[in-house]
Amino acid sequence: MHPALIWQAVCGALLVSAASPTRTQAKRSAPPSKFVTTQGPHFMVNGSKFDFVGTNAYWLAALNSEEDIDHTLGNISAKGIKVVRTWAFNDVTTIPENGTWFQLIANGTTTINNGTNGLQKLDAVVRLAEKHGLLLHFSLTNNWNPLPLVDNSTSGVSLSARDVTNGTNNTLPRNFLSNDYDIQGGWMFMSANLHLTRCMMGFYTNETILSKFMNYTTQVVSRYVDSPAIFAWCNSSVASSPTCTTTTITQFHSTVAQHISTVDPNHLVASGTQGFFCADCTKLFPRVVPPPQTSPAPNSRRAAAPKPLTRRSIIQERKEAFKKTRQLQKRTGSETGGIRIRGRWVSTETRRQSADDQGVGSAFDGSQGVDTFFPDQNSYGVDDPSLPAFNNTLNQGLDWIRRQAESWKIPVSLTGFGLVTQANAPFFVPFNETQAPFGSDSSSNQTQQPFGVTDAQQNDAYTQWLEAGLSNGLQGMVQYQWSQANLTTAVGTVVSPTVSGTGVSPTVTGTGLSPNDGYAINSIGYQAAQQFGADSN
Repeated sequence: MHPALIWQAVCGALLVSAASPTRTQAKRSAPPSKFVTTQGPHFMVNGSKFDFVGTNAYWLAALNSEEDIDHTLGNISAKGIKVVRTWAFNDVTTIPENGTWFQLIANGTTTINNGTNGLQKLDAVVRLAEKHGLLLHFSLTNNWNPLPLVDNSTSGVSLSARDVTNGTNNTLPRNFLSNDYDIQGGWMFMSANLHLTRCMMGFYTNETILSKFMNYTTQVVSRYVDSPAIFAWCNSSVASSPTCTTTTITQFHSTVAQHISTVDPNHLVASGTQGFFCADCTKLFPRVVPPPQTSPAPNSRRAAAPKPLTRRSIIQERKEAFKKTRQLQKRTGSETGGIRIRGRWVSTETRRQSADDQGVGSAFDGSQGVDTFFPDQNSYGVDDPSLPAFNNTLNQGLDWIRRQAESWKIPVSLTGFGLVTQANAPFFVPFNETQAPFGSDSSSNQTQQPFGVTDAQQNDAYTQWLEAGLSNGLQGMVQYQWSQANLTTAVGTVVSPTVSGTGVSPTVTGTGLSPNDGYAINSIGYQAAQQFGADSN
């Protein structure tokens, strides 16, 4: 899921000049825009505040027929979902016999596919989104795996090579995994195939790579300048490192945002990288401290300004939260771990260190850079050893959402959140991998069960996170990801007749399934989406 989000506001007013030196006319506001705009901390559509629940369907344009796209978007709309985030990139090194592709990158050159299995598929997605009253959040690139069998550990960050050994998910069709669009065509792939540096920094700073990327961006963005179905354009980026700092990445997003706005002044632009904080990092665009407020009216209280986010404040808040938990457990007799001395609970050395010595964690030190909440794959804080694993996950999600809402006075949305259920565990493939570690064909020996949460826990977490987003002031929450059944199958495509099963929690079964990387759901969690939408309008 958004400065580190760089939303470009598209709003204005019409000022009518005086008819004569002695007469003036009142200012008339411009008619409400059909495009999504911003006004203060809110998204606006047709003159009304727009808060939303969304879903991810990265594979949407890769489906095998327009009827399938129509069917999927119709079902999404019926659940009360308003925004769909999907990939607007799909690159290859050789033209495939089957399936969708948007751009060929080979021998240092790029070729755009404007055919029926190319950008015309994206045209269909936009046209059918308009039909169903949905908005599309288009991602223009991503940041996952490098090429098959090629490891990359430059810039201090290691990305595992795609494993194509028999028995390691190499039977999954092209585009099945979300990282199987940019393995072939993201920043890493482009860097390698243009015979330039494989360093992650190359994509952000090398003029040749940037020129190729900007050209593709222009080709896509310019097609939909006048479409009201576009919510926003966004990119993604990688974790920071000593040679690829947060300021480098931020500058890249600023450059891309400015370029997109010159091509398409009607739609918003997002960096896609706000989610992870960097409490003490150098800021390219420092936050502007608001001026002192005037005295509040009698019998009213002035709203407290958010405290600056620092390493010290994060650790102190965490220690206080842990202390409250232990006090509650002491009162209720439910404390666990530690020892009792003369009737008093005393934490162990490990317990004390968990709050004091583990630092702020990767979610707050700038070492990560994606605006999502996936606790199955990333760390978002230090676990409170007094709580069960699920409670830590739930609480860290609530804290994460609260912090995002407090940090900005502009519209902010979380573009991806998800929890793997136990039913989905055999199909779970982490974003930087191609093997399902709990699958039957796994070579990693991580076959212990159960992994993941129950369906009830997932529903509980999604409901609380969505409600927290609404109450704390986030303007959008985008679940990852949607699942769709009864799709047209075709060999060598994203919906292949060789891929079937019952791995979607809780009810989608059979063949013709949309891709499932462990997060696919069809109903659980969306009950909350409908309530969120009703409450936010």
